[in-house]
Amino acid sequence: MEDTLSIRPILPIRRPVDPAVAAAAPDQDGPVWYAAYGSNMNTDRLACYLGGGRPADGAREYPGCRDGRPPRRSVPVRLPGSLYFALESRVWGGGMAFYDPHGPGTSPARAHLLTAGQFSDIAAQEMGGGPGTDLDLGTVLRTGRDRQGPGRYQTLVCLGTLDGFPVLTFTAPWALAEAELNAPRARYLRTIAAGLVDAHGWTTRRAAVYLTTRPGAAGHWTVKSLYAALAPHTGGSASATGSGRS
Repeated sequence: MEDTLSIRPILPIRRPVDPAVAAAAPDQDGPVWYAAYGSNMNTDRLACYLGGGRPADGAREYPGCRDGRPPRRSVPVRLPGSLYFALESRVWGGGMAFYDPHGPGTSPARAHLLTAGQFSDIAAQEMGGGPGTDLDLGTVLRTGRDRQGPGRYQTLVCLGTLDGFPVLTFTAPWALAEAELNAPRARYLRTIAAGLVDAHGWTTRRAAVYLTTRPGAAGHWTVKSLYAALAPHTGGSASATGSGRS
């Protein structure tokens, strides 16, 4: 089954960014695409980063961005590379979603058109901080990658341009092969799955199939146990840690 919504093309990270884009790094109000590959595909979850609040099933209240307006646009995209789950989330418990742009395959995602200031504030909140400091995007636009710190989401990645604006995301500094994999919790996967269904027009079962094949989730979640957790109206059940097997 193909995606029901069109996938917008993104330049692969191994190709350089347009020099004109790199030379004109956007100021705080300049537009950039934020490529969300995890829970921020879900617009309700993203709204907590933008306007402040606590996501459903989450354990943290977010202060929000200096500019709390919603994205100008949100479009489905497919990124080169791999989604995986590792470490321990302070918000959801269990593994967190990370992205290796050099990993195998492609990853469905959702690109939100924001300001550079909003992107900076979302990145800061992902690291447990607050809004107020603008990231220097010059290096990531020139080289495609900028490790701004050792933290979990302090490595910036530029995947190219979409409609003339740079496509940015953030992830961990290590590669998939070096990651400390850890199984994600049901409540986290529900949020990611809702974003996949909304952005890409997938069925809940297709989202379950995709997520259970991601490193960290594979071997701990099965399609049967995760589908039961994502679609409780079916009458299924799953353990809190997703260790059920079919």
